[in-house]
Amino acid sequence: MDKKILILDDNADILDMLSILLIDSGYQVHALSSGEKVFEIIKKFHPDLVLMDVMLANMDGRVICREIKTNTETDSIPVILISGTHDLAKSLNQQGAPNDFIAKPFDIQNLLAKIERQLVD
Repeated sequence: MDKKILILDDNADILDMLSILLIDSGYQVHALSSGEKVFEIIKKFHPDLVLMDVMLANMDGRVICREIKTNTETDSIPVILISGTHDLAKSLNQQGAPNDFIAKPFDIQNLLAKIERQLVD
């Protein structure tokens, strides 16, 4: 069975590019352009990983990540945050932190390698 990835980004071009890239790489993808329904989608889609931008139009991806990581129903789901403006590498070992971080602009092979590392059973 294909691994499932939930992508959250308010930039439609990035959302489309990531969706195509991940589908072509063999993943099942659900794309969201806002964070309001993220927990509802997690319950329905059961993602193996969440890939999320930090800067969303209406929410902060770091807050959503913290909520995912501190909720006992979702804390085991790996979260990778993407940001062009925040360096999150120093905060990776804090409570509620993402499992990994990718800086924009990102290298596609590096992105896929980080995703694969998180999805190793």
